[in-house]
Amino acid sequence: MAKESRLHIDRLLEACIKMGGSDLHLVVDRPPVLRISGRLRSLDTKVLEPDDTVSLMKSITPEKNQQELQEVGGTDFGFAFGDAGRFRTSVFRQKGHVSMVLRLIPSELLSFDKIGLPRIVAALCRRPRGLFLVTGPTGSGKTTTLASMINYINENLDRHIITVEEPIEYYHTHKKSIINQREVGIDVPTFAEALRRSLRMDPDVILVGELRDLETMEAAITAAETGHLVFGTLHTTGCQGTVNRIIDAFPVSQQEQIRVQLSTNLIAVLSQTLCPVKTGRGRVAAYEFMICTPAIQNLIRENKVYRIESSIQIGKKLGMQLLDDHLWQLFATERIALDEMLDKARNPSELLKKAETELGIHPEQMRKQLREVGLEDVLGTEVDEHHLGANGQGKRRR
Repeated sequence: MAKESRLHIDRLLEACIKMGGSDLHLVVDRPPVLRISGRLRSLDTKVLEPDDTVSLMKSITPEKNQQELQEVGGTDFGFAFGDAGRFRTSVFRQKGHVSMVLRLIPSELLSFDKIGLPRIVAALCRRPRGLFLVTGPTGSGKTTTLASMINYINENLDRHIITVEEPIEYYHTHKKSIINQREVGIDVPTFAEALRRSLRMDPDVILVGELRDLETMEAAITAAETGHLVFGTLHTTGCQGTVNRIIDAFPVSQQEQIRVQLSTNLIAVLSQTLCPVKTGRGRVAAYEFMICTPAIQNLIRENKVYRIESSIQIGKKLGMQLLDDHLWQLFATERIALDEMLDKARNPSELLKKAETELGIHPEQMRKQLREVGLEDVLGTEVDEHHLGANGQGKRRR
């Protein structure tokens, strides 16, 4: 039975790769489901029964992880799949049944140009010390971005790099740098413990898979403060929100001190989201990017974080950008559709107005497009205020 299941899971994973899927979902009472370009698509195959998901799980899950599933109801691990790459796997119980989500981690490490990173990121990766945060919701490409940064350092600089991940997703080989990858739960018990121990290992660069708690945040800031370049991730949206999230994680009595430490050690925040491309398969990343200039350092130190977005706007010449500006750029160059831009935007009404005034797109045409994809409500009443006259007709372009 295990052999048959192994062949079955292989066919499903091959289908995921061939069809351009990023994730494979295996859930009782549904056929296998792929996420393709951000959207779920069912495979034309049988509905999975409880015995099917259990058998599929056992065919790829190590004994240690099966034991963890029994004890706590969930487990995570990764495994290689031929030359295509690795699959990060989450197994969990729901309604008494076993479910699985397998995410494809391609074997290719992408260049900065390939994933559209701001050019100044390369210069920041050469910094000897500081804290560089990559943020965004689950599935926004943070792991791919960090792997690209680590690979850049590995190929171009003589550094000792230590990564702490749960699980390890991209496997790096020694190039110009030495690289040691530690997996939480196998090589070390926690992220915070790994960070503390890393400081005794003569590191130059430390990557922390996730700053998930106060203890890990403190350890990451300390590592940056003591002369190391530290990369980390948070599930926050936007640069301003990321700074607030870190400060708010600490007790009020410590927040003034953390503002000072953060202003001194934070060098950049890259916040990202993924958008389906307008034509064809695949997704493209939209970025918000902040460099900690002296002006932004002062805002953090003086508890004026609410003014960070204005400083990013002013800092465009340095390579900084707001998310909405990058979304607009992707839309104007026809890489993403109107509805996708507005769905991801912080201020969709402003971008809608810009589409009318700069591209000459009629508001009724835009409203129709949004209605077709169920996104008309994203604009609320601001559509009428900005774009439609009293008779419901669009304003004329001057």
